[in-house]
Order: sequence, then C-alpha cells, then structure tokens
Amino acid sequence: MKKVIAALAVGAAVALAFGGAEAKDWKKVRIGTEGAYAPWNMTDASGKLVGFEIDLGNDLCKRMKVECEFVAQDWDGIIPALQQGKYDAIMSAMTITDERRKILDFTVPYGNDPSSFITDKKSPLAAMPKTEILDIETPAGKKAIDDLAKALAGKTVGVQTSTTQLAFLEKHLPKLSVRTYDKIDNAGIDLAAGRVDAVVGDRSVLEPIIKEDKGGNIVMFGPNLVRGVLGEGMGLGLRKQDADLKAMLDKAIAEATKDGTVSKLSKQHFGYDISIKQ
Repeated sequence: MKKVIAALAVGAAVALAFGGAEAKDWKKVRIGTEGAYAPWNMTDASGKLVGFEIDLGNDLCKRMKVECEFVAQDWDGIIPALQQGKYDAIMSAMTITDERRKILDFTVPYGNDPSSFITDKKSPLAAMPKTEILDIETPAGKKAIDDLAKALAGKTVGVQTSTTQLAFLEKHLPKLSVRTYDKIDNAGIDLAAGRVDAVVGDRSVLEPIIKEDKGGNIVMFGPNLVRGVLGEGMGLGLRKQDADLKAMLDKAIAEATKDGTVSKLSKQHFGYDISIKQ
C-alpha cells in the first residue's frame, strides 16, 4: 500500500536496539500484514487472512523452502512491531519510499499501483477526464496536478492516514481541505454520505468501493499518478540487519515475476497486471 508511517521516529529508535544481529538460519518466516486492505490483504468471514499478498507471500515462501506464517497487525503499528520482533517482514501494500528507507530495508518491488480519485457521479468532478498513468515528476504529471488543484478548490478530499496519498496531498496540494481516516473504506462511506467531495487512494482499493456502491453513484475521475512522493512500488519491508532474508526474498520475487506468477495473481485479484519487470 502506498502508506507512510507517522511514527517513523519510534521505529528508528527501536531499530537501534536490534542492530548488529547475526544472520539467521531461516526455516520459518513470519510476515506482518494489515488484513484490512482488500484486495491486497483482508480477513474473510472465517477470520482467515486472504488476498493477493497472502497468495504471493505463500508462493515466495515455497520458493525459499521455508514455512510461512502471516500475522495480522493494525497499520499504524506495523513498523514498530517489525522492529520489536513480532514478525520478520511486512507485506502490506507498503510503498518503497526514501523516508521509509531511513529505518527499513526493502526487497525489490513486486508490484506498483497508481493513485486515483473517486467522487459522486453527480459531482462536477466526475466530468474531469480520466487519464493514463502519469509520472508526477513529468510535465504531463505536473499539469495534471495543476488541473486537480483547480478542480478541487473549495472541496474536501478524504484519504487514509499515514499514506503516500496523504503525503502527496500535503506536498502538491497543500491548500486543499483534507479529512483523514483510519481505513480507506470509512472514507468511501463518507463519500457516499456526502461528507467529503472526493477520495484518493490506490486504484486497486478504490475499485472495490465503486463496485460495492449499490446505487452506482461512485465513479473514478482525473489522473492516475505514480512515482515521486508516491514511491517506487510495493516491496516487503525488512529490518536492516536481515540482509540474508532480503537476498532470499529478492530472488523469489524475481523468479515469481519472470515466470508470470505475479502477473497471474494480480490479474486474479485486481483484474489487471501490477507486476514490475525486473
């Protein structure tokens, strides 16, 4: 997920206590995930963790010949829990950013998903044309942001807290009225109720909100944006001292990308390919 942890300083302090650990003989890998960010990761009616990352994570563990265990963890504590040893890796739609690299190591990315916008179909915003995926650092991307600033002036946008989308709004649309939510689904509820004018998030998590709106009133609009403050794609977050685990995961991700497994699973869960060619 394109999320930025608010408590990076806490994680950095805890990380110091774990520095200098020796390489482990990896026979079991515990993976922390939010379990509330469909279709990346979610909890089904029986309480079982399911989703794209659960399927991909299990595939990676098979390739590494290790036992795999997923651990549910609320998003706002997901990095501190890694540093405290609750699990060995984070696989929770976490975008690779320079800010996170200050306290974490990352695997190579296993996917990337653009940031998109949704609104009520009766809103003037709905008339704003949808674009192809744009790099926010390019002239076309910068123009799209200027157009967004004009279209969203005087309106309120909902966004999940501690995300790269929030970082994007703060950097590129600082005058915008923003309302933050603990979960993206709650932003969708407020959009349907008319309490916000638009919601920004990963395309893959906004599409289920559109599909689940029984009235068919929620639509996507405007640009699909990547890179810059939105990050380099999704990777597993690791403690810096676990370079051996990173090497194992990097190899498994490269294999799963090359043989089409990531592409197949992403089409199965998202309806489109989020894989990144290595």
